[in-house]
Amino acid sequence: MNRIVICAAVMAAFLAGPAMAENLQAAPDAPIWMHWGATALLWAHIGGGTLGMLSGATAILSPKGKTVHRAAGKVFFASMFVTYAIGAGVAPFLTEGQRPNFVAGILALYLLITAFLAARRRDPKVGWIEYGGLAVALSIVAAGGLFMWQGANDPSGTVDGSPPQAFALFIVAGLFAAAGEIHVILRRSIAGVSRISRHLWRMCMSLFIASGSFFLGQQQVLPKAVVGTFWQFAPVVFPLLAIVIWLVVEHLPRKKAA
Repeated sequence: MNRIVICAAVMAAFLAGPAMAENLQAAPDAPIWMHWGATALLWAHIGGGTLGMLSGATAILSPKGKTVHRAAGKVFFASMFVTYAIGAGVAPFLTEGQRPNFVAGILALYLLITAFLAARRRDPKVGWIEYGGLAVALSIVAAGGLFMWQGANDPSGTVDGSPPQAFALFIVAGLFAAAGEIHVILRRSIAGVSRISRHLWRMCMSLFIASGSFFLGQQQVLPKAVVGTFWQFAPVVFPLLAIVIWLVVEHLPRKKAA
């Protein structure tokens, strides 16, 4: 049932994309319902991102497996799912080139969904999720490599305004994700520390993409007193530090009960 809901929501977001052809707004001559729909999607995108970053930070800081962590995690998944689906669904229809934003949205969605399923699944057997995830991860790596090549050979030195170096994220995150899928496929199961680690790093990386997109990609909406200071970069670095800390903690040897 959860898979059906997820697929339906993604399809709805992509089908709604043409209604928001420029800067998340409907064309001036579009029917009134398109204007209402575009406005609703815009606020859902903004509201989902805001709620997602707050709930994501709460989930990271709260004790793992406890009520607050579980509740915050569910809110993070739902809100960021809406945000990423809208962003990825709308990007191809914007008047300005948005290829990197589309791939970033797919990457963030992929990490979010697979992290959520890693925490929820009680069946450790390998299935279509891992094989499909491997295909998505490798596609993201290929897109990152293609964008780097295009940017290096374009007169502007960019791809849709983004420098080649920015696409290293696609390659690094995609390779780590692909390695994780291959690891699960070869072992034919996922459980214990591997399952928890998969959940943690993917959720945190998804939060990193969201916080980086806002605090670094939307600096114009930040107070001038914040731009260039610790308070602008801390929310971006925070998820990456959380990945390192929690992976180290999860792999520390456990003391056996006497």
